This record gives sequence, structure tokens and C-alpha cells, in this order.
Amino acid sequence: MNSSLLLSIITFVYGLAAVFYVASWSFKKHVMNRIGTWIALAGVIGNAAGIILRWIESYQTPGHYGHVPLSNLYESLVFFALTIAVIFLIVEKKYKTRIIGVFASPIAFLTMAYASLSPNVSDKIQPLMPALKSNWLIAHVIACFLGYAPFAISFGISIVYIFTVKKTYGNRERSFSAFLNPPMLEELNQQLIMFGFLFLTIGIITGAVWANSAWGRYWGWDPKETWSLITWFIYATVLHARMVRGWGGKKLHGFP
Repeated sequence: MNSSLLLSIITFVYGLAAVFYVASWSFKKHVMNRIGTWIALAGVIGNAAGIILRWIESYQTPGHYGHVPLSNLYESLVFFALTIAVIFLIVEKKYKTRIIGVFASPIAFLTMAYASLSPNVSDKIQPLMPALKSNWLIAHVIACFLGYAPFAISFGISIVYIFTVKKTYGNRERSFSAFLNPPMLEELNQQLIMFGFLFLTIGIITGAVWANSAWGRYWGWDPKETWSLITWFIYATVLHARMVRGWGGKKLHGFP
């Protein structure tokens, strides 16, 4: 079995975990949550094994001397899915709740599905360009995706928060507060944003250093650099609103 086949299988493992999480939320069967957690854990192990196997295969490719599998879109997406799954499982363990998996596991599945099944993404191992043969690139990619993964989970938590805040539709009140309480969601959301913001900052800095070593300039305003900076400013504004302006809860999520 090669790494591409293993990672393709892991795509469906994450998908199965997502099915169990969503089924548990829909039918209020906690045993399905536990099954979803164990399946997601199996996906993490398989995902990590696939990355290691691809690393080994890169040394066995004719005319290639091997590289850490973080150099192209396919490898980056595979690593992104792994970071998402690891972080949301850690959150589950710390907060003793599995509802986050309802939103986080589908993101991991969709990321892997795009990497493994999209015709626009090649899983072929190819020799690296000279500019990519840098340890700064490895540090840059790892830091960026350690920032993007908490942001992705924070997105899911924000959705949970919106639905957790009670709303009235006619005479019927609907709430998901039985699953999580809003203060916990807000605390968790802030911690994830701070964690992601820290690593995104490190990712932008290491990316600039890598760009200077590869092309002789720290910043070139290409789309990736520009959108990373825009993302940084957006989350910097969110953190500023929380810490300096005292915004939080309903106000920060757009409620009056």
C-alpha cells in the first residue's frame, strides 16, 4: 500500500467519523459520539502514518533525494486535515465534550476529500525546485497550518455559539444550550483564536525569511501573502475588540 492509497482511505475514515458525530447530535445518542471519537482517532493515526510513508517514498523516487511532505498543495492539505483532527480531539479531551466534532470532523473530511479526489490536485511525488529546498519553508508551512486549523475549528464553534444563543420563533423557543453553555463556547473560541493568531504570525514571519533566502525579497504582495496578511488583520481586529474594547458574547457574534 502506498501513501496515496492510505490517505484516500483516511478520507473516508474522517467522513465516517463525521457521520457518527452528526448522527449523535441529531438523535441525541451519546454512544455515537464515542464511536465518532474513536474513528477520528483512527483517522489521525492513519493520517500521520500516510505522511510518514510519503516521506519515505520521496527518498525512493528515482532522481529524488527526499523531502518533508509539505511542499505542494496535496501534502499541505493532508497536513491541514491532520492538524484539524488533532486539535479538535485535544479540545474534546480537555472540555469533556464531543459536540465540537460535529463541525470539525466534516472540515477534516472535506479537506482530505479535496486533496485525494480533486482532479486539480496532484498526489504525485516530484523533485523540489531549488527555492523549496529550505528548512524555512518547512517551518513556514507547519506554523501556518497550526494557525489555520484553530481558525477552522473556531469557525465551527462560532456556528455552535450562534445556535446556542436562544432565539424565539413564534411561540417556540429553540436552543442547543443542552449541549454546551455559551460561556464555555466563548472561552474556547477565544483560546483557539489566540493560538491560531500566534502561529499565523510566526508563519508570516518565517515565510518572509524564506522568501528573502529564496528570491532576495521579504515581501512580494502575491495572492498568498496578501490574503495571509488580510486574515491576520481580521483576527487581530477580533482580538483587539475582545481585549481592549471589551466586546464578547452576543455583541462580537453580531447579536444586539
